[in-house]
Amino acid sequence: MTKRDKVQKTNAMRELERGGVSYEWHEMEEDDLSRGLGLRMAEEAGEDPDSSFKTLVTVAPSGDHVVCCIPVAQELDFKKAAAAAGEKSLSLIPVKELEGLTGYVRGGCTPVGMKKAFPTLIDETAQLFDTIIISGGRRGLSLTLDPVALRDFLGATFADITR
Repeated sequence: MTKRDKVQKTNAMRELERGGVSYEWHEMEEDDLSRGLGLRMAEEAGEDPDSSFKTLVTVAPSGDHVVCCIPVAQELDFKKAAAAAGEKSLSLIPVKELEGLTGYVRGGCTPVGMKKAFPTLIDETAQLFDTIIISGGRRGLSLTLDPVALRDFLGATFADITR
C-alpha cells in the first residue's frame, strides 16, 4: 500500500481488524458529501445500491436502543423492527443525540465500534449478497465486507425490517 493508498483508520476499521473480519475501504472526496451519499457511494464503487446499507439508531419506550442496518434506498418499518427486537415500539433517536450515544456523526454512523454494543438488526436482504457496503465510521468512508461475517462479529440478527 502506497502512502497515497492509505486512509486514516476509524474505530470501526480497528475493531474489524481486531476481530479478524476482512474488509475493503472506499473513500469519496469531501466536496461530494451531501444527501443521497449512500446511493452515490455504492454507484461510485460499482456496487448494487441494494447492497449498500445505512445505519439507523432507534430507541424503545424503555430507553433501550436498537441499531438497524437497512439498504440505503429503503425505509425502516418500525413495527417490523420492534417485533424483531422484542420491543413494543421503536423510534429514531434525535440526530443531536447520535454522536454522544454512538461516537459517530450523521452520515458516518456504522454498527461497528460504537461507544457501547447495542442489539443490532440487519435487513435480511443483506444475505442475498456476497458483500455489502456499510459506513466506515466517518462521512465519505465506506467498508465492503461479508454480511455473515458482520452479523457474526456484531452478534446481530438478520430480519425483515424494511417496508
